[in-house]
Amino acid sequence: MIAGNLAAALVPMASGGFTPPGPADFDLPPIIGGITKPMVMVVLSAVLIFAVTYAASRKAAIVPGRLQYAGEWAYSGVRNGIARDIIGTEHYMKFVPYLFTLFAFVLVNNYFGLVPFIQFPTFSHSGYAYGLAALSWLLYNGVGIWKHGFLGYLKHTCVPAGVRGPVLLLIAPLEFLSNILVRPVTLALRLFANMFAGHLLLILFALGGEYLLLEAFSPINAIGGVLAWVMFFGVSALELLVMFLQAYVFTLLTAMYVSGAVADEH
Repeated sequence: MIAGNLAAALVPMASGGFTPPGPADFDLPPIIGGITKPMVMVVLSAVLIFAVTYAASRKAAIVPGRLQYAGEWAYSGVRNGIARDIIGTEHYMKFVPYLFTLFAFVLVNNYFGLVPFIQFPTFSHSGYAYGLAALSWLLYNGVGIWKHGFLGYLKHTCVPAGVRGPVLLLIAPLEFLSNILVRPVTLALRLFANMFAGHLLLILFALGGEYLLLEAFSPINAIGGVLAWVMFFGVSALELLVMFLQAYVFTLLTAMYVSGAVADEH
């Protein structure tokens, strides 16, 4: 509500100098050649994840140091709390490397949005979120085909257990649409929308506060500017939680889709 009121107050000022942030602010110019900032961040995140996990495991000891303990805590959380609990004890270890990498990759790229001098969450660009969802889509459908065969997986995915007769003409297309076509879209959209909306709010509060305090100063605008900056820090704190939750939910849903693909029944 506060964001809406601030935006409503600032939009009329657009004609007087303030330009409200919008989707165009996410179209960053190339750094060099055709290389954009999100491209660099994706590579940087991979390097960071490799370096941290290598450093945490290089001198593994029975009594772990702080970095080893943190690495084991994160790995155990994904292995036991997501993979084993969701996929089951028979198959879960095969998918732990992918799920842990997925969680770390999304988490680091989300937190880039709050790192000074970077301040841009990679998945606020929809293409990166859809690309990552496509990888998970290929994984759980590939695993399902490996387990049941192509036609068997189609039947497993589209025909709920116990459903017989003409009602299948209605249920099977809906199940195909939901399980095969819509899942990767919703998986990506959830991540993209949260990162995009959160970062847009941060831009609005930061630039709005700056405009009210420095370019359109008056006693009333000064109060509004201070409130905008207070909201900036409040939303930043909230984003810390949202960014973690989005990495967790993306990994959890991938594990659930894998679990459904390797299950014996629909």
